Amino acid sequence: MDKFEKYYEAVRFIEGLSNVLSGDYMKKDPKVDESIYIKRMRYFLHLLGDPDKKFKFIHVTGTSGKGTVATMLSEILFASGKNVGLFTSPFATTSIEKIKVNDKYIPPDEFADILEYLKPYIDKAYVNGPYGGPSYFELFFAISLVYFARKKCDWVVAEVGCGGRYDATNIIQNPVVTVITNINYDHTHILGKTLKKIAYDKAGIIKKGSVFFTTEERPRLLKIFEEICQKEKVKYFFVKNKDKDTQAINISLAASVAGYLGVGEKPIAAGLAKTKLPCRFEVVQKNPVVILDGAHNFSKINSTIANLKKIKYKKFFLVFSIAKNKEVEKIVKIIAPVADHIFCTRYLVSERKCAPPKNLSEIFSRYKNPKAKITVLHDPNQALDMVLKLASPEDAILVTGSFFLAGELRKKWYSEEFILEKLSSF
Repeated sequence: MDKFEKYYEAVRFIEGLSNVLSGDYMKKDPKVDESIYIKRMRYFLHLLGDPDKKFKFIHVTGTSGKGTVATMLSEILFASGKNVGLFTSPFATTSIEKIKVNDKYIPPDEFADILEYLKPYIDKAYVNGPYGGPSYFELFFAISLVYFARKKCDWVVAEVGCGGRYDATNIIQNPVVTVITNINYDHTHILGKTLKKIAYDKAGIIKKGSVFFTTEERPRLLKIFEEICQKEKVKYFFVKNKDKDTQAINISLAASVAGYLGVGEKPIAAGLAKTKLPCRFEVVQKNPVVILDGAHNFSKINSTIANLKKIKYKKFFLVFSIAKNKEVEKIVKIIAPVADHIFCTRYLVSERKCAPPKNLSEIFSRYKNPKAKITVLHDPNQALDMVLKLASPEDAILVTGSFFLAGELRKKWYSEEFILEKLSSF
């Protein structure tokens, strides 16, 4: 038996719950009261003894950078001597990457053991629960809270899965700090098609008694935040940035939150220096340079382009796949002109519909450099192997468009077994 078989079985169980969950999770439907997602999560956690009531929370949302800022805050708090849990989504290569205490992911066997402990409660929720049983995301969040309670965490930094107002993490009732990184177009089929609607949804995490921070700059969106903060009697901090570099903005935001919490300059600097995330403009190889970046929306792909300008290369190779429900043409239009050879492929996650590679190639052909080549391959690993053979040591290769694609191809450098053994992505 594989040493991680218990863990793999646990993951399969959770992923398979989608075949009994009624309706499409978080799908916009005028007939559905969206508060059901909060009620369902609250009911399930109540069955478990309300483990969420044990921590001081920092709750983080935003269109891009929220995972980075959440990780920075976790590292800073750990560097300051706190016992801190971190819940993020999605994972790059393996599921334990969503749940971390201090500097290590949850051990695979402990993950499986907590799921076994939860199974009777899962059955009870599905059979007798007034709102049905927990979804994939809700169950992961529940596992994280049980684990954080067992590890006696003082603080928990929780990244929102989608939006804010009706996200499962919004069962957090008394956060110490709430954070919105920025607002842009993403998940519009769920959050709404205007920036104001998206901002209002994300602002749902702002709670009475908390303190609010943001680096969003547009006055019409800041007005939404300000009005909610006034209504809830919440202290409001706008973190202004002269530097437009994405990473610099994230650093400034995390440092501002930590400073407010009384963390000194040394642990802030130490935590920021230690922050590393997989598949966020991650350089995994040199000569040729290979970059993995799970940029899947307009805001993130713009940041990717800005970062590319800091790298010297002769030819630029692009390996690209993206979810069908993203703003595909808008994103392709930005990245296509800079590539010399484009590989249109797909990711391997079956429950998330991806844009067909052939369709992608047709969109890329409209916006690419006239001399650029396009290759369509349905096996992403084959696409990676081919591009590595074609590229010279002076060239650059970027894998982007989907976090799932970047995470899958990352296995060439960091296997799933490596991460499960080390409890770290690096």
